[in-house]
Amino acid sequence: MTSQPLKSASVRVIDAAAAQGVEVVVSRFPEGTRTAADAAAAIGCAVDAIAKSIVLHDDEGALLVLTAGGNRVDYGKVAAVLDGGSVRRATAEEAREATGYAIGGTAPYGHPTPLRTLMDATLMDFEVVWAAAGTPDTVFPIAPQVLADTTGAPVADVAEA
Repeated sequence: MTSQPLKSASVRVIDAAAAQGVEVVVSRFPEGTRTAADAAAAIGCAVDAIAKSIVLHDDEGALLVLTAGGNRVDYGKVAAVLDGGSVRRATAEEAREATGYAIGGTAPYGHPTPLRTLMDATLMDFEVVWAAAGTPDTVFPIAPQVLADTTGAPVADVAEA
């Protein structure tokens, strides 16, 4: 972990979280936290304690699914939570446009416009989860209930069996 100055994307996360009443303390890991496994190894936590951000697309546009690091998102379950329609993975360009972040650093806060968000119920098994803070080498800890409340994300079973 290092204490170099934060990039503007991480500052945007801090500011957006503060607007939701949450103080975010960002940690930078030079070895990278691009994948859930990388983040868990750098932090020293279980891979499922990583709140992985997956950008999907349905008939209404982009949406964000926060899922446990070891889980894969089940598009059918997401569609069922959203009351039908087709769901697919967003392209890298769609994800960047919807979130304002590069893949590997997609944060749950600070999107250009409000983004529909769902949260994997598995994350509720942890006292603290770690989410990306706007860059592929930054993360922040947060209580899962606080994450759900401040992102407006319904908690649902959205993981593959």
